[in-house]
Order: sequence, then C-alpha cells, then structure tokens
Amino acid sequence: MRIAFVGKGGSGKTTLSALFSRHLAAAGAPVLAIDGDINQHLAEALSPAGDTPVTPPPLGPRLHDIKAYLRGTNPRITSTESMIKTTPPGRGSRLLSLLGDDELHTRHVSRAGGVPLMATGEFDDSDLGVACYHSKLGAVELYLGHLIDGPGEYVVVDMTAGADAFASGLFTRFDLTFLVAEPTRKGVSVYRQYRDHAREFGIRVAVVGNKVTCEEDLLFLKEQVGDDLLTHLVHSNWVRAAEQGRTAPVNPAAPNTSDPLSTLEPHNRHALTVMHEAVDSHPRDWDRLHRHAVEFHLRNARSWADARTGENLAAQVDPEYLPGPATLPC
Repeated sequence: MRIAFVGKGGSGKTTLSALFSRHLAAAGAPVLAIDGDINQHLAEALSPAGDTPVTPPPLGPRLHDIKAYLRGTNPRITSTESMIKTTPPGRGSRLLSLLGDDELHTRHVSRAGGVPLMATGEFDDSDLGVACYHSKLGAVELYLGHLIDGPGEYVVVDMTAGADAFASGLFTRFDLTFLVAEPTRKGVSVYRQYRDHAREFGIRVAVVGNKVTCEEDLLFLKEQVGDDLLTHLVHSNWVRAAEQGRTAPVNPAAPNTSDPLSTLEPHNRHALTVMHEAVDSHPRDWDRLHRHAVEFHLRNARSWADARTGENLAAQVDPEYLPGPATLPC
C-alpha cells in the first residue's frame, strides 16, 4: 500500500510520516519511507535521539540514470530523453518489487532508525532560480509507476507542503493520503483544497488531527472537516524530546518490548493503529492507478512534452499492459 502525508507547512506531517513508518516497521511489515519534501528532514525524524541521521544517495540528481534503468527494453520508449516523469510502464519496462535486489534499491536505500529510506534530495546551487522541485519529484513518480508492491507492503511518502502536490500527477499514485491538520483555520485550509481536488479523481483522503491540546481543539477539527477526520494525536512530550535530540522519559506503564515507540503516549500509539487499519481497509485498485497514470501522461504530453521531445508521447502508452503482481517476472 502507498501512503502520502500532506498538510500545511509546520503541521507535523514529517513527524507523522516518521512515526507511522516506525510503527509499521515495529509491526514487522516491509516498509519503505521516501522523503519527497523540499526540506528533507525525514532521515532526522526517523533517527532516534543520539543517532546521526544517514541520508541515502538522492534520487533527483540520478533521474536520467533512473529513466534509463526503468525503460528496460520497452519498444514504445524511443530513448531515455523521450521518457518523462509520467511515462507509464509497458511490456519490456523494468518493474520493481519493494526493496528488491535491484540496482535502484541497492543504490538509493539506506536505513534511518531501522526504517529503509529513499530521498529525492535538496536543491543545490545549480537549481536555484532555474528549476522547480517537481523535477526532482519526477524520480519518485517514476519509481511508484514501476513498483509492483504486494499486500502487506507499505511505501510512506512525506510530500511537499500545502496543495503543491497537485502540480503533478504524483498525488494519484497513492492508496490513501493522510492530511495532517492542526486545529487552526490555517491548519484546515489546505484540507479544503485537497478535498476538492481529490474528489475529482476519486482519491481517498483522511484527516489526522495533530497537536490537539484540549476538547475545544478536537471540536474545532470535527466542525471543520466532518467525517473526514479519522483520528487525532495529542501534544506529545515524547515527540518534543525526540525533536530536541533527547530520549523521552521512560513510562513505567509502557510494555517492556523492543518496540521503539513503546513509550509514546498511549493515545498517540492508538492513533497510529487506527491509521494502519484505515490503510489496510481498502485493497489496491490497480485499474484506477493505471488509468490515472495514463491520463496524466497524456495531459503532460499535450501540454508540453510533445513539443519538447518532438514526439507524440501518447504512443508510449501500451494498450495491452495492466500493472499488477502478475506482471513481475517469476
């Protein structure tokens, strides 16, 4: 399952991306976290206090190599240069299994806090004033487009802040999007933008309230987002200690297990469980994923890519290809 975390800047989406990834890993699930935020703080959020964050070699600077690898022997893609971030896979494309023993995972995955991690990378001097961050996120879009993940496997992506994710088709590549909202008017403003765009494409969005301190906070969120409010997290001394590089105080009532989140506040642990259950409650719809992938590829082709490449990129769509576990080589 593929899960995106979005929200207003400062809402806590990176923190929740890290907590949810660590929750899945502690449950023994195969999980890959991807830092798709321009600020690139997920490695730090995943790493326990005292650990030096280890960020993997970023995807963004290797976009050309990633395209060449994923292109494989697909005859519909005439060259690496004609492959754009929305190019869907077809027969001959190189498909990926989650955390498989392949060139892309081997090169671009490291571990932070026990969680496998990929990162798009930061802006560098050559990007300033001439590039947008979506050029780097194209690597994530291609990765998800060529990934054949199975039941009980999870990809967690910390996305850019605000409604910026709708500037590309990446927002359609997820089974569930968690929108992290603080109990403020600014906190829920992004929710309204996401709700309206998501409904147009049948994208599942669930709101997770964050930094809730009192009953009035919770009532505000319920009034503003209604039934889309899935659960909420309360103010966390555990999280604040982690963000300051300290180890949270031991909770004597917490179970003595190897789970690194065992001392997280009980309410917040329960919220992570509710989120996990929500992700698992709807099976993967491969038809929808592929239909959206093709739709956004054709949009990009008509809008700019045909003119830039000098080709009719609609021809890259393989009408006889449908992704799913059966497409992986035995």
